[in-house]
Amino acid sequence: MPQSYVNLLYHVVFSTKDREPLIVEAVQPRLYEYVGGIIRKHGGVPLAVNGTDDHLHLFARLRQDIALSDIVRDLKASSSGWMHKVFPDLKDFAWQRGYGAFTVSESRAGAVRRYVERQKVRHREQGFKEEFVSFLRANGVEFDERYLWQ
Repeated sequence: MPQSYVNLLYHVVFSTKDREPLIVEAVQPRLYEYVGGIIRKHGGVPLAVNGTDDHLHLFARLRQDIALSDIVRDLKASSSGWMHKVFPDLKDFAWQRGYGAFTVSESRAGAVRRYVERQKVRHREQGFKEEFVSFLRANGVEFDERYLWQ
């Protein structure tokens, strides 16, 4: 077969350092647009970007020839620098060191997109820590909660 056919859908989640509520509502639309631009720069397609004041969800179709870790590293470094430049009052802004990433089948793409788009409603009922642990459990990711938030 001379060509590769892929549909790599990822749901990526990461928070601000120490889950500080630094992504204020006035910043959110511009940050999400910027994140989408980084995904496009890497040849991907941002399907949904959203979050709350302390974390971000990204649902995207990514290329097969670029490592997810490279994209997330660039996304976090670029957006952090952009935040400092565009919003100088947020000089303490930083992302946490790690992230969660989960593959999504095409049959679940609509549900995941809606989930990401409804973050503010969702977090009226559940905090980020509970949400993230539920993702890890639902995806069979082993973890030790003693070290999860360091």
